[in-house]
Amino acid sequence: MICPNCGNKINEEELLNYEYKPISMWGYFGYQLLFMIPFIGSLALVIVALTHKNINVRNFARSYFCVSIIVLILCALFISMGIFTYPVMPIFDTV
Repeated sequence: MICPNCGNKINEEELLNYEYKPISMWGYFGYQLLFMIPFIGSLALVIVALTHKNINVRNFARSYFCVSIIVLILCALFISMGIFTYPVMPIFDTV
């Protein structure tokens, strides 16, 4: 098999080692910082979740994406609850 980056021949065992290589603590920290950048982080999140060669990095990006969607849904729910309860609030001011 030929390495796509440098063109050297590599063993399939080395390729499998890279695909399943664990992420270090600093790796997780760096990916979280990258994904928190507005707009650029969202784009990087989708690209990493779909195309990264390392399965662990790809799964981390997918889980981060799922948590982001859950947080957005909860924020929208809380905002809508606040908007719909605003007309009732003046009733409590008269007591």
